[in-house]
Amino acid sequence: MPLKIGIWLAISACNISLSTATTSTPQAVSGSAAGQRPFQTVAFSDSTEAGMLRRAYSILATGDHDYKGHRVRAMHQVEAAAGLLGMNIKGDLKDKQSQPLSDAKLREASGLLQSVLGASEVKNQKRVTKHLNAAIEQINIALSIR
Repeated sequence: MPLKIGIWLAISACNISLSTATTSTPQAVSGSAAGQRPFQTVAFSDSTEAGMLRRAYSILATGDHDYKGHRVRAMHQVEAAAGLLGMNIKGDLKDKQSQPLSDAKLREASGLLQSVLGASEVKNQKRVTKHLNAAIEQINIALSIR
């Protein structure tokens, strides 16, 4: 139950705007003439959720390495989701942290991924949703290791 409350608080604190989370959701442009495209799209890589995805990856990449491979598996899932969205985020930043701090950072990353997951579900990004769910699952496994 405390984990659910923490995730809810993280999501609430982010104050997410899902309207900018997609690469293909059209937004009306005023004054469009016949024959012109009446909509413009927002690139996912420029959205709030893209920033959260990058931040979650950075947190995972700098986490403690004592998670029996689950932190790295979560990183690979986030990389795959980002790749499907046209983003390139790769690497292991190797910034050793104390275990309690690393655990807190992984919980923060999970909250960020939950927010992006909500946007991907709303925008029917099934393949992205699959990778984000897998990343969150790997983080949860990592946090259960003592």
